[in-house]
Amino acid sequence: MASLSASNHVARVLSVANHVADVDASSRIANSWRRCLISHKLDPARQGPPQTLTEAEIRHVAEPMEETIRLATPELDDLARVLRDAGYCVNLADVNATMLFSRLPGEADAKMFLDWKIYTGSNFAETFEGTNGLGTALAEQKPILVHRDEHFRAQWHMFSCAVAPLFDQAGRLAGAINITSCREDLERAAHQLALAVTMEATRRMEGAIFRGHFRNAWIATVPGDGGSGLLAYDDDRRIVGACRSARALLGLTDGMIASGIDLSRYVKFDHHAARSADDVVELRRADGSPLGEGHVAPPLRAKSFTGPHAPRRDATIDRFDDLHRLAGRDPGLMRSVKRLRSIGDRNLPVLLHGETGVGKDVFARAIHAASNRARNHYVALNCAAMPEGLIDAELFGYEAGAFTGARREGSKGLIVQADGGTLFLDEIGDMPIALQTRLLRVLENREVWPLGALKPVPVDIRLISATHRDLGRMAEEGAFRADLYFRLRGMEVKLPSLRERADRDDIIRQIAREEAPNCRLSDEAWALLSAYPYPGNMRQLRHVLRLAGCTAENGVVTDADLDLPLFGGRAAEPDLAAAERATIVEALRKHGGRVTEAARALKLSRATLYRKIKHLKIETAQ
Repeated sequence: MASLSASNHVARVLSVANHVADVDASSRIANSWRRCLISHKLDPARQGPPQTLTEAEIRHVAEPMEETIRLATPELDDLARVLRDAGYCVNLADVNATMLFSRLPGEADAKMFLDWKIYTGSNFAETFEGTNGLGTALAEQKPILVHRDEHFRAQWHMFSCAVAPLFDQAGRLAGAINITSCREDLERAAHQLALAVTMEATRRMEGAIFRGHFRNAWIATVPGDGGSGLLAYDDDRRIVGACRSARALLGLTDGMIASGIDLSRYVKFDHHAARSADDVVELRRADGSPLGEGHVAPPLRAKSFTGPHAPRRDATIDRFDDLHRLAGRDPGLMRSVKRLRSIGDRNLPVLLHGETGVGKDVFARAIHAASNRARNHYVALNCAAMPEGLIDAELFGYEAGAFTGARREGSKGLIVQADGGTLFLDEIGDMPIALQTRLLRVLENREVWPLGALKPVPVDIRLISATHRDLGRMAEEGAFRADLYFRLRGMEVKLPSLRERADRDDIIRQIAREEAPNCRLSDEAWALLSAYPYPGNMRQLRHVLRLAGCTAENGVVTDADLDLPLFGGRAAEPDLAAAERATIVEALRKHGGRVTEAARALKLSRATLYRKIKHLKIETAQ
């Protein structure tokens, strides 16, 4: 019977090409089926799971999306909780339809998704899987419900997918939010309602992404027929950003925003009336006609406190707050931040040195935000992730027709895009020698020669570089230009690994609150987390706790929920045991050998600590 049903579905899909199917010929499903048959050359009868990335590939693909995932996670978790009982899984995918974040429903429904490989790492691009919610929503950049046999491939007929595209702070497609159910008892109307819930949650995610990106700007919420739009503007009331709906509402373009166009040309209101995100203001159009009620929120750096001990409204907010927060209680980082404060806004290049995953990009962004360049662009390039043949064009730009395959309008290049702001070159140690020479010339002459250009372009940038390599040794060995090395090293900041940080326990607690906000750590989980060496540093810790927050039962993270592999295979096992042993020995030393007080400090039960002392052969005072 199943094969007969599949045959009927295939016949129905194929008939679309001849416009004789029992599907509205102009419907989005019919149009997608035709794309799959004619453009993508897909077979609706094909069986088999979707393409799925390896863990290493997932990490590589997810890295550019980390900030988006972090800002969207609270809404994704709420959406998963609302839809869990209806058997929905919740996914966030990138623009290529690769799932990078997943929340599965209860056990019975979850097994179906796991069996069919609908989880993190799976790719559902329309070009591979045919008509499906995720791939088709991304292909058309519109929300869609694909209900059961509306899927192109017969094997997906038991699923219903409701998907909303996700747009970033500049109105560009950033990915999509997908919910999928295999429940047979849910009618199409129920899935339509779930789609509406998903679209609203996606709108809130876009708001969080926008506010996170423009945290140092004023943000106005402007009402419109198709929903409200968000505008970011600086203290001089120049527009610095606009979300997709605000761009459509006001007719704004990238060029207008880049030129620093005045807010009053589009919206007028009493700017001084707004002191918090809850304040309502009366908005008017440029011609004075009413636009409706909106909200205006001050920059996060300037938000005031309320209450009897609130500071004066004109109190200066410390722009170095983010850097101090990142430094925590680590003495070395605290000294580095103190030195960064002392150089102020001097255009001194900074070289960040640290292992992969310590947060070099986050630290660089905080340096930019603390400078007088914070209103201008922060532009980043990972030299290790960019193919050698493309770095030149990406970094220095090119004129129209400079080479085969060049864009017709040319490209400004990242250095010119960062003019007036900050250029962050991650993994600078992987930059080819020839490009090092060109970069040195830019730093010396303060001008860029794009490929094919007849004259240079003057630039004013602050350069922040980062590497996990020993550039000094590379310079001595001739693998890196010594003159460029000393140009980059105006001030070097050593970012310690997580295992080296004096405030490691504080960091683990904070990240646990962020990544698993509704869970608590068991004593055994805490002992393992505090002893683990974290070869992947902050990034690994976040991923581990994010996964643990998904798998924890009854809101308690146990050691079984922690995916902490032995680094380097079997040889790493003694290191992990040694780290745990050293932690316990140090706690016992601090508390004079008193096991009860050491257990309390380690957040372990006394019985658990005695068991570990015996297992690790630790001598205690009798």
